[in-house]
Amino acid sequence: LLALPGVALGDIKVARGHLVILPQCRKFLDAHGIRGEAAADNAGAAADIAARNERTAAALASELAGRIYGLEILQKNVEDQLHNTTRFLVMSAHNRPERRTGKMLTSFVFQVRNIPAALYKAMGGFATNGVNMIKLESYMLGGAFRATQFYADIEGHPDDPEVKRAFDELAFFTDMIRVLGTYPADLGRP
Repeated sequence: LLALPGVALGDIKVARGHLVILPQCRKFLDAHGIRGEAAADNAGAAADIAARNERTAAALASELAGRIYGLEILQKNVEDQLHNTTRFLVMSAHNRPERRTGKMLTSFVFQVRNIPAALYKAMGGFATNGVNMIKLESYMLGGAFRATQFYADIEGHPDDPEVKRAFDELAFFTDMIRVLGTYPADLGRP
């Protein structure tokens, strides 16, 4: 929790941060009578508080944002769950599909065909080929329950034989597959 220099925790009436971070800090905010307010991003919230010289507002942002915008840390570790993790992706206009380390991850989106058990069947290729899926999220398209897009992360590279086979099976049960990126796994990943 970041605020202007000299501001005390008891002075804070509102804390700003991205929509994702606010519920992750709900217990802390409620315990201190601080109202959460959505911002486009956490660092942007810190910049706005500094620029406006707001003495009753704080930002839920990184220590780095505090240093950049001249804010002080009122309280560290305000998240409700200690295992909260934020994942940052570096995006590029140019695809770099080559293998850069031994352990690679691949992110992709796909839309299943509108047939019974399509998702179950689409996921079968990953299981039978021993490809570990580490994330799967669904999104409704156009507000209709019949049109769903999925976002997935897997361990492996599209050139790996088992990943190629899994993608071949996935293609049979989908209307669309788009690889978003292939990148080295974080060294801290088990």
